[in-house]
Amino acid sequence: MRKWSAERKRAKARNWSIELKKAAFTHVVLIGVSTFFFYSLRLAGWDLIDLHLAIGTVYLVGALILLLESSTAMFRRFATDAYKQQLAAGTLNPLRYSLKVALGIAGARLPVSKHPVPRCSLVIAAYLPNEQDIILETIEHILLNVHRPQAGLEVILSYNTPMDLPIEGNLRCLAQRYPELQLLRVEGSCSKAENLNAALEIVTGEITCILDADHHPAPDCFARAWRWIEQGYDVVQGRSVIRNHGQNLLTETIAVEFEMMYGIVHAAKSFLTDSSIFGGSNGYWRTSVLRQIRFNPVMLTEDIDASMRTLLTGYHILHDRSIISTELAPVDIQSFWFQRKRWAQGWLEVALKYQPRIWQSHKLNLWQKIFWTYLLCYCEFYALIAIQIIPLGLSLSLYRGTIPPAIDQYLWFSTLLTFFSGIYQTLMTAKVASTRYPVIYYIKHMLLLVPYISFKNVIAMVGIYDLLRGNHDWLVTPRGKQDRYSSILQEAAISTSDTSAIDSSDRM
Repeated sequence: MRKWSAERKRAKARNWSIELKKAAFTHVVLIGVSTFFFYSLRLAGWDLIDLHLAIGTVYLVGALILLLESSTAMFRRFATDAYKQQLAAGTLNPLRYSLKVALGIAGARLPVSKHPVPRCSLVIAAYLPNEQDIILETIEHILLNVHRPQAGLEVILSYNTPMDLPIEGNLRCLAQRYPELQLLRVEGSCSKAENLNAALEIVTGEITCILDADHHPAPDCFARAWRWIEQGYDVVQGRSVIRNHGQNLLTETIAVEFEMMYGIVHAAKSFLTDSSIFGGSNGYWRTSVLRQIRFNPVMLTEDIDASMRTLLTGYHILHDRSIISTELAPVDIQSFWFQRKRWAQGWLEVALKYQPRIWQSHKLNLWQKIFWTYLLCYCEFYALIAIQIIPLGLSLSLYRGTIPPAIDQYLWFSTLLTFFSGIYQTLMTAKVASTRYPVIYYIKHMLLLVPYISFKNVIAMVGIYDLLRGNHDWLVTPRGKQDRYSSILQEAAISTSDTSAIDSSDRM
């Protein structure tokens, strides 16, 4: 075990050195070579005004979409029937409520389940060497907290490991104590997708929830998901919240980003287009649909690939930000880098594979086609396009040229609106966040907005470089050092030991 850990550390150091070289190379090409190219065009008589306008428009469109998403997620919420009691008690102003109804921001009524929640399956995918320190806590959280439907609940841990581990003995003891827990060691598996596909062979629930090994779902998760599946939706994606947000500045920033991602971006897109994505965890599937779709082990982001195949087949995905599951954020820059690089590379891989089929599909309406084109292509190529403002500016400075005042004002307007949209989105995130973080989190996030986005863009460009080079290596995101967890197995063992000691004392 120690040998495996030492080898992993050495490999991580080598990989990190290679990644830094890739980042340097891509930016020399994208900034240095582009500056020379644009300067050459200016010397040849090109003013490149149209290119300035095009990049400014890219910024402007991105800012407008952020403003639209933030406003939509802020005002278009699901509501309860508590307003009736509030009106009767006089605690809700009738005129104000009528105005909100007229504006369409009073909240939509949540669907009410007509039938009890059916039998459910919960599948946890894990790579145990990486997650052996957290898996017991996750499983015990589920077994002790998640509400069981009357029809029953099964929990399947589908995992792979290159070696036998002591934690497997603890897991077997836990399975003996809780018959609903099934352990599935997938021999020969090299991916999360293969673990999930193996679990699909044995699931018995009508609804299947997929979780990563660090996710702790809310007790009422299945009841909340069922009310949508009963209405005809096939997949319901919940909200992910960072559990270890107070560990350092990076985890604080990721925590706000995740509230923004799941509370604003995905929620707004679901409101606006009646479409969403399966995010890899805290997703609730109609089992019959999941068995048909399955997961592709050769894709870097098997979740987004499955989302596209689900939608193109004619099934429906909805995002419900009230279905909360907590997870762990990367705690260091290297872990964050490899996670986000895989995301960027995987999203682009899906975009290149499915974009033509999106516009040919008869299952998606126009708004959904626009939404997915924006999500897959615009967002993925944004980093490449946005950075071109640097070589454009450098070439203009070298050429000692000027931009017409009207064009200059437009560029300044798009730039300022981009900054404002980021701040506005952060403020709206603070309003709709599932967790009331300290105000300083949001202040730090706004101050770090530009460097944080720039850093993610650097990672995205390295991901694109790897895709072009045919590098599809998948690196596991290390969980980092976690707080010591007291297992109920250990507590039971201590209790048994104490009881035995007392019995021995009584006999003496």
